[in-house]
Amino acid sequence: MYKLNVSENITKLRRERKLTQEQLADFLGVTKASVSKWENAQSMPDILLLPRLAAFFGVTIDELVGYEAQLSREQIRRCYGELSGDFVNLPFEAAAEKVRTMAYRYYSCYPLLLQLSVLYLNHFMLAGTKEEGNRMLQEAAKWCGRILDYCKDTLVCGDALALKAVLDLQLGRPEEVIEALEPAFEPNRLESQNGSVLIQAYRMAGKIEKAKSYVQVKEYISLLNLVGDAVLSLSLYEDDMERCEKTIQRIRGLLDLYRLEQLHPNVAAQFHCQAAMVYAGNGKSEEALASLSRFEACVHALFGAEQVTLHGDAYFDLVDAWIECLPLGNMAPRDKRFMSQSVQGMFAHPAFASLKDNKEFQRIAERILEGGKNHA
Repeated sequence: MYKLNVSENITKLRRERKLTQEQLADFLGVTKASVSKWENAQSMPDILLLPRLAAFFGVTIDELVGYEAQLSREQIRRCYGELSGDFVNLPFEAAAEKVRTMAYRYYSCYPLLLQLSVLYLNHFMLAGTKEEGNRMLQEAAKWCGRILDYCKDTLVCGDALALKAVLDLQLGRPEEVIEALEPAFEPNRLESQNGSVLIQAYRMAGKIEKAKSYVQVKEYISLLNLVGDAVLSLSLYEDDMERCEKTIQRIRGLLDLYRLEQLHPNVAAQFHCQAAMVYAGNGKSEEALASLSRFEACVHALFGAEQVTLHGDAYFDLVDAWIECLPLGNMAPRDKRFMSQSVQGMFAHPAFASLKDNKEFQRIAERILEGGKNHA
């Protein structure tokens, strides 16, 4: 969809700079009546004046005329998938430049800009230097800032705020994250009850299938968040082995009860990997190897699948429709070959230094790495 708002934009930009129509006319060498006609949509500026107008206001010509190229949800998904593959198939700089070109081509398509920011976050670690990776993160943070400044969709803005916080954290800016998120993270805020209230509203309105679908989605997300929070907990309490073992025991029970290793092997793999690191760091080699065995099973489930996708199961039989409505649908945020490269680097983590000469550790690493090569 293409929409031009030349008259509105000239008026808005002129007023923002506290200029009269006569002052703008003098700068451009036209009459005050001409500027008035532009602003009242009675005529359009000559095409040769557009570059001067844009330069005067410090905007692009696209921004001046209100050119807003928009992509559909399906086009955004396809674009993300192609660009994600480029980070595996092309030199890093070439892949990053393709993303950058796409971003500035559709600079007012805020859902696309959000997903391109996610794409940068998921692949910045492939940069040749830390400085280059940080530049990517900074650019993605700038895109999120643009979304927050100009997008009128509150849902997209909410995602942009959360994503910018993650980017700022990666850039070592914790105070900015605290300032942005702390006010919203209050347990007693009524907003936290929105999901439950919506489900009850659907039920009261007789939309039972909708209510069932949303309650499944809420339960599904809560489970994944709980496992993700447990990963953070293990890293924070890594020196308190007693507490860590309780966390591992409880989350393993949850993984088994809800079959999360089959339902979402990626989040389960992250938990088992963190558990293995905690055990290894505390000298518990046998327990670390047991966690790595479960990690291996999850990784093989990911690599063995023809395509890595999000999905429900027999219990969560209504979440697939919700997943399909996500910005990327059931598509994994990273290409499977990139996942393979990430796993290879995991075994060099300092937490496993005590296991590097352990034969079983070496065998597990070899099997996982070989599996990644076969499925890449």
